[in-house]
Amino acid sequence: MNALPEHISIWGEFSTTPHELRFVEVAGVRTRVLRAGSGPDLILLHGTAGHLEAYARDIAGLAEDFRVTVYDMVGHGWSDLPDYPYTTDVLAAHLIGLMDALGIEAAHLSGESLGGWVVAWAAAHHPDRVRRLILNTPGNIADKPEVMVKMRESTMAAVRDPNSATVRQRVEFLFHHKELVTEELVNLRRAVYSRPGFVRAAENILVLQDPVVRKDFAWRPKWVGKITAPTLLLWTDHDPTGGLDEAELLLNWLPDARLHVITDAGHWPQWEKRDEFLHAHREFLLLGKDPA
Repeated sequence: MNALPEHISIWGEFSTTPHELRFVEVAGVRTRVLRAGSGPDLILLHGTAGHLEAYARDIAGLAEDFRVTVYDMVGHGWSDLPDYPYTTDVLAAHLIGLMDALGIEAAHLSGESLGGWVVAWAAAHHPDRVRRLILNTPGNIADKPEVMVKMRESTMAAVRDPNSATVRQRVEFLFHHKELVTEELVNLRRAVYSRPGFVRAAENILVLQDPVVRKDFAWRPKWVGKITAPTLLLWTDHDPTGGLDEAELLLNWLPDARLHVITDAGHWPQWEKRDEFLHAHREFLLLGKDPA
C-alpha cells in the first residue's frame, strides 16, 4: 500500500485537534478567528494579503503547549474589508482590540512577513500586552524598492484576475520548494481574492508598499528600540524579501534579540520546515532558550 503524503489537506492537519472557528467583533470589524489548545496564550499573524491558514501545518503542534489564536487581520481573508488604509498602526490596533475582545491580557506574539511588522509595532507601543516576540521572515527591513514593486505587482495581478496561474505565481513567491504549493492552497487563496470588494481591500493592504506611506511606519531604530519583550528573529536562507544583512539590522536595533536561521526554506518556514518552526517556538517561548 502506498504511504500517505505528509500533508494531505489544510484542515486535515488538525483534524484530531479540538478547535473553534468563529467570528469575533473587534471595533465593528467582523474578524475570523480560530483557537485551539491550552496553556500560555500565543497569537500568530499571517502576511500580506494572507489568511489564518498560513499556519495550518502548525496549529496542532503548537496547541499541545499553548492556547493558540490565529486570525484573519482586518482587510484580509474572510474578515471584514472596511475601506481605509491598513497601515501598521491600524493592523496593530486591530490585534490589541482582538486581545481585548477575547480577554487576553498579555500573550506571546509570532508574526510572519507583514504579521511580523505588526507584532513588532504592537510590542513597541503596547509593551504590557506582549510577553515574548517572534519575528518570522518579517520582510524588507531595508525598504528595497524592487521588493515593494514585486509585492505590489504580483499581488494585484492575482487579485484583479484570480485565476489558477496568477494566484499560483503569487503563492509560489512564498516558497523555496515550490512543489509544496498544492491546488488546495491556491484555490483557497483564489476564493479570498474573489470576494466582493477584495480588489479595493488589496489596494488598502498594499499602501505599505508605497514608499511615501511606508516611511511613517518603516523599520527604524527609534521605535524598534522601544521593544522590551525578548525577541527571536526567525530567518531563512532563501527569503525573497530580505537576507541576513537585514536580520543584522534588527539585531542591532532590538534591546533583547537573538537570531535563528532555518535553512532550505523561503518566506514560509512555518509550512516548509514545520518541525523546526515548532521546535523554535517551544524552546524560546516555553523554555526561554535560544533554539539550537
